[in-house]
Amino acid sequence: MSELTEDQKEMKKELAKYKRKVVELAGVVHDIVEDTIWTEYTKLPQLSEQIVAAMKDVNDFKAEHPYLS
Repeated sequence: MSELTEDQKEMKKELAKYKRKVVELAGVVHDIVEDTIWTEYTKLPQLSEQIVAAMKDVNDFKAEHPYLS
């Protein structure tokens, strides 16, 4: 495998930011499910929508930069 260019390294960092957002949102869902489901379940639909949107961002970015996959 060849060395990544500086631009590719920057794109990889940007992809990591998109992925981190998804993981953070999933963590919030996990915490609700584990700890506060009976009082905070109403937050789950909005969080689910945010996860879907964040995953779309990840997938769109990966489609634009297939060498990162």
